[in-house]
Order: sequence, then C-alpha cells, then structure tokens
Amino acid sequence: MGKKNNDWSSFLGLAYRARKVVSGEETVVQSIRRSQAKLVMLSKDASDRTIKTITDKCRFYKVPVVFVEDRNKLGEAIGKAARVVVAVTDPGFGDKLKAMCESNNRG
Repeated sequence: MGKKNNDWSSFLGLAYRARKVVSGEETVVQSIRRSQAKLVMLSKDASDRTIKTITDKCRFYKVPVVFVEDRNKLGEAIGKAARVVVAVTDPGFGDKLKAMCESNNRG
C-alpha cells in the first residue's frame, strides 16, 4: 500500500508544481462553481460540515470527489501544511489522479 499511496501524492505534487491545484475550502468551492475543478480530493478527517458542503457542491456541479486518509498526507503531497481539501483544475491530471486513487482503494 505504501508504494501506491506514494504514487498519487507524488502525482498531486507534480500537478501542484504545474499550478493545476487549488487548496482551501473557499477557493475549492469557487473553482467548483466556475467549472474549473476537474477533481476534488477531500480528507476523511475533515469536519462533517466541510464534507457535506464539498460533496453537495461536487454532486450538483458533477465534479468527482475522492477521499484521502488524512489532512497531513494531503498537505504533504503539495508541500504545504495540513490541507483538508484540494481541487485539481486540469482534466488530464484530474483523470489520472482519480484512476490512481480508485486503484489504490481496490488494491
């Protein structure tokens, strides 16, 4: 599991360095509303209110959501402090990350 887990976080870091990732609840909600978000990554340890807000927005605007273990792992992937939610704004990065996370959850 460690290797697969590392794959998505490294790829998310690459997307972040390519300036294709936004973080923070308000910024992510704005990118969802503007149809810029192609994938939202949400921490499992986010508050119930945050999880509901983000998942409702994503459902309404038809943006896929994947859950990651914790906020520290998500922040670490983009070289920042703990992050509860990030959005990927590039369709290529978004599709690849979604596939990586889904295969990680299956395996």
